[in-house]
Amino acid sequence: MNDHDTLKPEDYLEPDCPLCNPANGTGTEIKPVPQQRIIEKMDDYMSRRDYKGAERHLHYWLEEAKLGNDLRGQLMLRNELVGHYRKTGDKDQALANGKEALDLLDRLGFEGTISSGTTYTNVATAMNAFGENEEAMKLFRKARTVYEAAEKTSPELLGGLYNNMALTCVALGNYDEAYILYGKAMEKMAAVPNGVLEQAITCLNIANAEEAEKGMEAAEPRIFELLDKAYDLLNTPDVTRDGYYAFVCEKCAPTFAYYGYFMAAEELTKRAEAIYAGN
Repeated sequence: MNDHDTLKPEDYLEPDCPLCNPANGTGTEIKPVPQQRIIEKMDDYMSRRDYKGAERHLHYWLEEAKLGNDLRGQLMLRNELVGHYRKTGDKDQALANGKEALDLLDRLGFEGTISSGTTYTNVATAMNAFGENEEAMKLFRKARTVYEAAEKTSPELLGGLYNNMALTCVALGNYDEAYILYGKAMEKMAAVPNGVLEQAITCLNIANAEEAEKGMEAAEPRIFELLDKAYDLLNTPDVTRDGYYAFVCEKCAPTFAYYGYFMAAEELTKRAEAIYAGN
């Protein structure tokens, strides 16, 4: 379970250079793709769990970005494809698009920018999902250096980084570092609209870490405390119950069921299905 997969324009757009073409910084004539419209359409596909439609959508615009020599657009689309293939379980495609995204950072000269931090985090999250944890940690550390050095890094980006980096720490057995990072994630997401959803995910991730480190019997009281807190966060009255809420409920339900919270798991699954059906 990870943070929100859909990128926002501020996550990958860099300030325009007044002396060069704003789309790729090379001076080459280009035709930029409509990034905001692409992202909005992706949100629509994901609100309906239309993964095939989302894939077609991204590949169509990737070809348009290539034809138009729009390197920034290609970077955004490669990042989206990394997240898409991570969610659909296609390791080869996720990592191949990740490599392309990292290469684009070099071509664009974006190292050290917010875009590079976002790309490092995105690719590292996919690597963690497919068991490439040592390589994932290298990219997470690069992302952390970039994000923490930048004054304008949003709390949402930092929270997502800390949460996903902590998952990799757990996979590598670095529990002390993981708990510190989870604490930072909880703190950052407290300042994000609807951040309670990310906090709920983090609570469940901490529960998994507690079990991995201490075993179920020793960790049980703390695990149940974390599950209760996660469920309360998911029931926050003013949280927006949209497609992303459905996605979070759907992803959290199996963890609740695993720990014996069957009624909570069933309720979250029903909420997700109702939202998807309505969309």
